[in-house]
Amino acid sequence: MPDIVLATLNAKYAHASFGLRYLLANLGPLRSRAAIAEFEIKQTPLEIAESLLALSPRILGLGVYIWNARPTLDLVALLKRLHPRLRIVLGGPEVSHEWEDQEIVRLADHTLTGEADLAFRELCLQLLSEPSEHAAEPGATSAPPRILHAPLPALDQVQLPYDEYTDADLAHRVIYVEASRGCPFTCEFCLSSLDLPVRAFPLEPFLAALDRLLQRGARQFKFVDRTFNLNLPTGQAILQFFLDRWRDGLFLHFEMIPDRLPDGLRDLIRRFPAGALQFEIGIQSFNPDVCTRIRRRQDVPRTEANLRFLAQETGVHVHADLIAGLPGETLSSFGEGFDRLLRAGPQEIQVGILKRLRGTPITRHDDEWSMRYSPVPPYDILEHRELPFAEVQRLRRFARYWDLVANSGRFKATLPLVWTHRASPFQSFLEFSDWLFMTTHQTHAIALDRLAQLLFRWLTEARSLSPSAVAEALAADSRSQGVRDLPPWLAPHAPPGTGAPRKSAVSSHARRQARHLAAPSPPSSGPTPER
Repeated sequence: MPDIVLATLNAKYAHASFGLRYLLANLGPLRSRAAIAEFEIKQTPLEIAESLLALSPRILGLGVYIWNARPTLDLVALLKRLHPRLRIVLGGPEVSHEWEDQEIVRLADHTLTGEADLAFRELCLQLLSEPSEHAAEPGATSAPPRILHAPLPALDQVQLPYDEYTDADLAHRVIYVEASRGCPFTCEFCLSSLDLPVRAFPLEPFLAALDRLLQRGARQFKFVDRTFNLNLPTGQAILQFFLDRWRDGLFLHFEMIPDRLPDGLRDLIRRFPAGALQFEIGIQSFNPDVCTRIRRRQDVPRTEANLRFLAQETGVHVHADLIAGLPGETLSSFGEGFDRLLRAGPQEIQVGILKRLRGTPITRHDDEWSMRYSPVPPYDILEHRELPFAEVQRLRRFARYWDLVANSGRFKATLPLVWTHRASPFQSFLEFSDWLFMTTHQTHAIALDRLAQLLFRWLTEARSLSPSAVAEALAADSRSQGVRDLPPWLAPHAPPGTGAPRKSAVSSHARRQARHLAAPSPPSSGPTPER
């Protein structure tokens, strides 16, 4: 039985915890006495407690994030009732800031704030040196404090975690990697704004570790560097590394600074096959007043030029992010930004609702803009002075339906009909979103066939489009999904020759892309970052 168990609740099985593997790799002489136990948030705390206690650990390290904070609190409460002597150590971004009033911190024995790759090992050495029956026996060393602030580790002293990925991980899970930590920007909504300065891992050992993963069969890599293209030589070296070792099935995900794409990177990017690269590009807002207010620096014309380059000259799949609810952003100004981004041609636009992450300076606007957030994770904005609650809810539904219709890639031919002959795609899709909710009162559990029927109804009834034109577009979308026969409700409206579409397969790229973007993008910071 392991003395140390490292555990967390992942959003999904496919998303292996990067931070736990860092901690395991850096346990040094304790490595053989430790094990990882990963769970999913759909499991009950009672089930998880049973599994953990069956391992009989002396120390339990738990990674706490915005998406698992509530069930992890319940888990810790259960464990402390069942096994009070189990030493529970918390880490992660959710407990690295504003920990003073958190119930989970009160219940746990110790909380490590910051990047605890090395500090966790030191704490474990101290805890395991205590008598197992009682931590405060006479003559024992003094107990470590409940709150420990991990000093920023030198990255050349951090053992890389990539050998901790198992063969099952490589076959079934997202493989997270990072060449650097930190961010040079100070956007107030983001925990990465606290991660100064940007620090890079030594490049040669990092590339050697990636090569070992390739030799073991890894084909999908999600780089979690917040600013992958900040350092041009490093970005070029990594792209060239994969080009030199290219094999079918490779898929690389990078987060990019939107207004920085120099020629040295452009030339390499052009050489990758279509669908092999995915860039996550945070736009967040095109409103200059809002960007100034939240200290976000962005060259908008250069950003748009880079997006057009990627859309027109490369095979990169672009996933662009916008945030609804920033201080001063109205429904109208957000819509203008959405339309502007759509014209630039990204394959996906992810509409996120502003969250008040613990420790971020976005709170300085609370009084002036009457910012009101949910008191429970994930701390979404409820309303502010220029964006009432009812409009935030409309945007929340817009985001969900946009994922189902647009980002899913299932309605590529039909989607443009939503705004045909209309000036604003955003306003047109918002009208559809409002109608869809009034009709179904659902944002989840809408079957694909039913969604297609509802889209057909709205386009033909509310927008008065030709049923045959809408049916032809929906038939084309059905063909792209490998559907052999049109559904009975659509067949009577379809033009001749579209009733028996040819069989085709959903692209493997679409499946790879879905695996990488199915879970929330985690905030950067904390000892067990699922970066």
